[in-house]
Amino acid sequence: MTTVQLFVTCLVDSFFPQTGQSVVDILRRLGVGVDFAREQTCCGQPAFNAGLRKDARAIAEHTIKVFEKTTGDIITPSGSCAHMFRHNYPELFEGDSVWHPRAKVLSARTYEFTEYLVDKLGVTDLGAKWDGLLTYHPSCHTLRGINVDKQPRVLLANVKGATVVELPHAEECCGFGGIMSVEHPELSAEWLKRKISNLEVTKSPTLVVTDAGCLMHIAGGLHRQKKTQKVMHIAEVLNHQ
Repeated sequence: MTTVQLFVTCLVDSFFPQTGQSVVDILRRLGVGVDFAREQTCCGQPAFNAGLRKDARAIAEHTIKVFEKTTGDIITPSGSCAHMFRHNYPELFEGDSVWHPRAKVLSARTYEFTEYLVDKLGVTDLGAKWDGLLTYHPSCHTLRGINVDKQPRVLLANVKGATVVELPHAEECCGFGGIMSVEHPELSAEWLKRKISNLEVTKSPTLVVTDAGCLMHIAGGLHRQKKTQKVMHIAEVLNHQ
């Protein structure tokens, strides 16, 4: 039996454990074993994006050492963490004859969740069922960072009973942008307002995302505006039987 490593991410671990459980449920139904390295922590992206390269490097070194003790592909329900592993780790260690090769090995093992399902397992229909409208927000790192777009869309298109409607200006950032939302809260708030307005145009009660950062940010905005729409990670939708 194929066994993979789950990199669950900070936000999923702390705020959305149901997303992590859905990932595990789906993979196990597909006959894939799931291991979880308990020493894993943050991927280091907040420090990296803030320009704190020394701090980011320390986290990256720890992560590399943790997963070097394991075998199999590394699956994460986050395009941003997948991007960090795949692109930013090799950048962090550029020119380092010891750590750069190790970072490249980790990079080659890493898959975003929907990418793994479609591109590695060849699965596009999980037998999921959903009654009603869905619309999809392509998270920035998933779409532009690791070029994953058709994979979540084809998985959603095969959800029985669901009607997937296009989100206007879908490719615009939701306003989270990691530390950008902290450093530029006014811009973040405006982008969030636009994203929620575009969601309302679709008439869909559910917005689907691939990244917990977008989930937390948009759901928080909806809550503060007393809106009724819900935001769900795609793993939870695909696990809905």
